[in-house]
Amino acid sequence: MERTLFEPEHLLFRDSYRSFLDQHVAPNHDRWEEQNIVDRDVWIEAGKNGFLAVDAPEEFGGGGVQDFRYNAIVAEESARGGYSGLGFPLHNDVIAPYLLELTNDEQKARWLPGFTSGELITAIAMTEPGTGSDLQGIKTNAKKDGDHWVLNGSKTFITNGINADLVIVVARTDPEAGAKGFSLLVVERDMDGFERGRNLDKLGMKAQDTAELSFDNVRVPAENLLGEEGLGFIYLMQNLPRERLSIAVVAAAAMEAVLETTVQYAKDRKAFGRSIGNFQNSRFLLAELATSTATTRVFVDHCIGLLNEKKLTVPDAAMAKYYATENQVQLIDRCLQLHGGYGYMREYSVAKAFVDSRVQTIYGGTTEIMKEVIGRSLGI
Repeated sequence: MERTLFEPEHLLFRDSYRSFLDQHVAPNHDRWEEQNIVDRDVWIEAGKNGFLAVDAPEEFGGGGVQDFRYNAIVAEESARGGYSGLGFPLHNDVIAPYLLELTNDEQKARWLPGFTSGELITAIAMTEPGTGSDLQGIKTNAKKDGDHWVLNGSKTFITNGINADLVIVVARTDPEAGAKGFSLLVVERDMDGFERGRNLDKLGMKAQDTAELSFDNVRVPAENLLGEEGLGFIYLMQNLPRERLSIAVVAAAAMEAVLETTVQYAKDRKAFGRSIGNFQNSRFLLAELATSTATTRVFVDHCIGLLNEKKLTVPDAAMAKYYATENQVQLIDRCLQLHGGYGYMREYSVAKAFVDSRVQTIYGGTTEIMKEVIGRSLGI
């Protein structure tokens, strides 16, 4: 299906990013999967080539372009190649709005040059061992002590957690204020009392470092507060739609890649004297999956356009995340089935796609939470 979302300059950017992946990622990703973390060098190379924080001001090394289509290209091509270890979408799509919109001039000058160059890898720490979807149940707290915040608590399932140099921590700063009692503090790598636990052993996305973090009387300078005190929860809610759309972008691209390889497999694989794609059952299945992929792509592209126009609503993003990720998981499962026993072998890309995709319906808000958001928007 022809896409009308992109202009010629986006296609050139896509070609450039594909070349970057071929040169710097493809030869290394299997090794990164074995070591459960990507080399920091790939972040530096991405920064040199202009693939990090395209929307950051040029004076800080960014592209100065407010256009989510560039972000989408990075997420799409990483997903198409199965390069799930790259944390660029989190850096570009999730963290960037916080560092671009909530920072003052001093903070911008301190953090943005490293953010755009890849020298400062970022993460955001919301989830806690006992708190997932219920963000208002966060127990990590920070108390003001002179010109510092004293931070205590722990976080888990933090993407980029091992490599991260800057971590945006969601902390309760006023225990009596409910949703208005949360603030965002930026914790830096070498702060005393900030410890990284183990790199978690996940089912998939093996090259993506995902960590437990702990904060034991970490003294965070007052100038590391992002935005205003007490507005942390509001900032999270404002930025979650973009995060959820980013996940949907990955889902749509992964669907296209897996469908393409499965169609080729169905043409090449012989059974009972003919290609398995010639059996009506296979044709019907692939027809269903092609339709699911096309409708997902159209809806996700529509939402990208809405985001660029600043018209993407919370329910829109929830629908995109729910619809795309559920379709992704279902498609990959059925494609694996069509591969038969070979689909269960790690040497086949569909097997890796299967384990990598499963978390898509969980992080960024579970499918159940997305349905709740959508249902509430209907007034029920």
